[in-house]
Amino acid sequence: MRQHSNCVGEMTIIVLSLLLALCYASPRQERRFPDDFLFGAATASYQIEGGWNADGKGENIWDRMTHTNPDVIKDKSNGDKAANSYNNYARDVEMMRELGLNAYRFSISWARILPNGLANQINEPGVEFYNNYINEMLKYNITPMVTLYHWDLPQKIQDLGGFLSPLFPEWFEDYARIVFQRFGDRVKHWITFNEPCEICFEGYGSSAKAPILNATDVGTYMCAKQLVIAHARAYHAYDKDYRSDQGGVCGITISVNWYGPLTDSEEDKFAAEILRQAKWGIYAEPIFSEQGGFPKEFVERVAKNSEEQGYPRSRMPEFSPEEIELVRGSADFFGVNHYTAVLISATEHKHWFPVSSLYADADVGMYTLPEWASSASDWLTFAPNSLLNSLSHLRNKYKDAVFYITENGWSQAGAGLEDDDRISYYRSALNNVLDSLEAGIKLKGYMAWSLLDNFEWMQGYTERFGLYEVDFESSEKTRTPRKSAFIYKEIIRSRTIDPEYEPPTRTMWIDEGH
Repeated sequence: MRQHSNCVGEMTIIVLSLLLALCYASPRQERRFPDDFLFGAATASYQIEGGWNADGKGENIWDRMTHTNPDVIKDKSNGDKAANSYNNYARDVEMMRELGLNAYRFSISWARILPNGLANQINEPGVEFYNNYINEMLKYNITPMVTLYHWDLPQKIQDLGGFLSPLFPEWFEDYARIVFQRFGDRVKHWITFNEPCEICFEGYGSSAKAPILNATDVGTYMCAKQLVIAHARAYHAYDKDYRSDQGGVCGITISVNWYGPLTDSEEDKFAAEILRQAKWGIYAEPIFSEQGGFPKEFVERVAKNSEEQGYPRSRMPEFSPEEIELVRGSADFFGVNHYTAVLISATEHKHWFPVSSLYADADVGMYTLPEWASSASDWLTFAPNSLLNSLSHLRNKYKDAVFYITENGWSQAGAGLEDDDRISYYRSALNNVLDSLEAGIKLKGYMAWSLLDNFEWMQGYTERFGLYEVDFESSEKTRTPRKSAFIYKEIIRSRTIDPEYEPPTRTMWIDEGH
């Protein structure tokens, strides 16, 4: 009996081993992106177009700053020529075809359409340029996704107060209406503003972006209110006067990096929430929340700090009941620009900031783990599952929201076609996209940043985000695909992520049928 029992036991082990072997040997089920999921790439007008004063274009705040104060740019460069997409737009569309993109997100230069920013003078050559660009995309079934404002404010508008002027929402609506009128018969995806925090905090509340106003105490919050009201006015203009004929959607793009607690303590969890409110909540809450207005906890913190600092009222302005109603619900989708993560502490890893400023109001510590890989950008590290964490948080907060990833990418220092770090980053992020889709998040598309190397703002041309390398020294601004371009092309073609895929060649190509 003992011997028979052993045989049965051994046979059971063999059968189980065979079953396990079959399980591991069988190919795992591939996760696929939906057929209607939009794969694209993104750029911004000042960063790629060049032609800074061509054919009637007006001066913008980056033209003024880089020409009068070039030392603020790391390599003292500017966007006067950039990648010269003003003359190379057909080549850019050819690159989109090479990649097999479904969509392309780009921005319109306000000053190229309205040279002085005001609606009394329309620059027809500027309109013609964007018409040609859009038509070239549509010829090859590439969906244009247009951003009305990506940081390049007309200098005349800045001279009149820029985002701090009470008339700014009116001026922006005038501009938006002209763009809707001229391009809305073909453009069905509109984004009003790109990254409000970077506009308001970095441009008005510090010196990290043009116009480097550095109004640290009130600039960020005054700008925030004016911006979301301007967004709402443009949205309602589209909804009331253009949507029925043009049939498009209009949203906003907000930078949502993941701010998670350093520990599981309630203090760190609250500190992370405060920074989320400070960095993106003051723009998202007025539009997407049920109650509207600025986020409650951060409003209370700024008011308390303002009183202690001797201000007669809070440095954060209030919304009137009418303004709350105007802004609340004024978006068809939430565009998410996501790159990285930072861990937040209530007590540790704090740095000095100007007393009356956004970071001082938040009063939290920030930390990145040393094992997270670093890019060429000091703010960008490879934090696992940061995109999934961000999207999950947003979905839980704004339950009916539709999302697009409108930027996501990785920087390298200088030229080079072999970019395995970028490939690892993209594969990880796109696996997070699949995770999000499987979790039921209403995510409709993904735009890689960037289609090609560009003028990277204060870093000039020292940091490169492009799927295509640009030879900025050549008169043609020659574009060459990096290894990541081939990887992204295969993901789009197959609608899957193969971690083992290696492109067979590194030569220029155009597939049949494109």
